[in-house]
Amino acid sequence: MTEKKEIRYIVRIINKDLTGTSQIYKAVQEIKGIGQRMGKNIAEAFEKETGVSRHTRIGEMTEDLDQKLEDIVLHPDKHGLPKWTLNRQRDFETGATTHMVMSELDFAIRKDLQRLNQIKSYRGLRHSWGLPVRGQKTKSTHRGKGGVVGVTKKDAKGGASASAAKPAAPAKPAAKK
Repeated sequence: MTEKKEIRYIVRIINKDLTGTSQIYKAVQEIKGIGQRMGKNIAEAFEKETGVSRHTRIGEMTEDLDQKLEDIVLHPDKHGLPKWTLNRQRDFETGATTHMVMSELDFAIRKDLQRLNQIKSYRGLRHSWGLPVRGQKTKSTHRGKGGVVGVTKKDAKGGASASAAKPAAPAKPAAKK
């Protein structure tokens, strides 16, 4: 008889809990900053370096292989992935091409938007106003982003006190058949 491998149902990579029952290339896509193409590229690089198939469930791997996978996710350029697959090309401050994930990516995007807003660029202003940035029409779309415009209902106090001051209408007698 064949023995079943023990599966870890939660695998922690880069402070993110990944589903242990999914395959390697699908599991790494749960990390913010890694899409389908990058997930497959990372899984192929992992397969070349360790010999573990990219279709292996991530929960079946040992913890030392988790460390290797985490290193590939954090530094894909050092493991032979092409530069055009990285998500931070020609950074504004450093000029370097890197791949950012999780909170690093959030911080970099927030910093970029602050810079655009600070120099009063069109894109930065549209972002700060909550309007579409890339030339979409606004007459009929993007309506749910702002506050309410138009007629507002009376506040609850005013409506309740007005109805309390008015006497109740007399009850109508039941109709006879």
